[in-house]
Amino acid sequence: MNIASNIQLSVIVAVYQRRIELIELLTSLGRQNCKDFEVIIIDDGSPFPLGEYIGHFAHQLDIHYYYKNNSGPGQSRNYGMHKAKGNYFVFLDSDVIVPENYICEVLTELNDNYVDFFGGSDAAHESFDELQKAINFSMTSMITTGGIRGGKRKIDKFQPRSFNMGISREAYEATGGFGPLRVGEDPDLSMTLWEKGFKSRWFPRAFVYHKRRTDIEKFQQQVYNFGIARPILNQRHPAHRSLTFWFPSLFFLAEVVSLFLFIFYNNYIGIILFVIYFLVVFIFSSLQNKSMQIGLLSVLTTSIQFMYYGLGFLISQIKLHIFQQKPEKAFPSHFSKKADSQIHFDV
Repeated sequence: MNIASNIQLSVIVAVYQRRIELIELLTSLGRQNCKDFEVIIIDDGSPFPLGEYIGHFAHQLDIHYYYKNNSGPGQSRNYGMHKAKGNYFVFLDSDVIVPENYICEVLTELNDNYVDFFGGSDAAHESFDELQKAINFSMTSMITTGGIRGGKRKIDKFQPRSFNMGISREAYEATGGFGPLRVGEDPDLSMTLWEKGFKSRWFPRAFVYHKRRTDIEKFQQQVYNFGIARPILNQRHPAHRSLTFWFPSLFFLAEVVSLFLFIFYNNYIGIILFVIYFLVVFIFSSLQNKSMQIGLLSVLTTSIQFMYYGLGFLISQIKLHIFQQKPEKAFPSHFSKKADSQIHFDV
């Protein structure tokens, strides 16, 4: 395997609580076939600091732990880049597990066709529970809204997500890293990098196993927040607007109208179309996951994905464009707190 000799990787993980997931991630990093990389852990103000668990990996990894007051994932990753020694930064979320060849694949891709930022796909590990696999299907399948990131090998202008993303030090220094958004901070950075002339690419073999949310309520809140973030991103980067962003909202509204027509006018056409669509979701997921139970759960998670993302998108559109509210005022929780100057370091 032809590995880039001039790339020094720094793997940066911003984490808040999630002790068990972090231990699983670090365990998988300790098993990498290519071992020449450092790991930077940024503890973003966890109530019970995670430093005591980091020492267990000191014999396996070149690992550094920093504890700071809570300011959100984007600002924490920026702090990690500031502290890192490498010339290329890889971001992993604390709820992922990386295959043993992940670092080798990243280095090979950079050596064969260098780009200043990249993204990789995510998959469900066989050890994940049924709900996690159903959520993964809804978020990644080509028959839902999630498949574009991981399914189109011909797209060079790939928009990474921060659970599996990398940028060069040059790109970081040119942009200052992640902006003020707490939700949607990764597409925000990608579009900023494009606007500054940097190129991105999808690394098809550098995938991770992504646990995502572990219960329905958390998943609902996550996709709702994603929906809110999209109109904010459209304001920040108007050149990258797309009519496809309206699709979940239109899908949600069509569901409401179809239900109304069915209840009050005995019109079955809309309901039948949605039944057919969700039957297709059930069949595809059942076959992919070899489980009818996961197929049924995928119907639920896909419905939630459309409903809550679409609802969040509509609410955000109304507040920003009808009531002309500033994003920071309309959705303060979507913006990072200012990083506290009191940064603590734990060995």
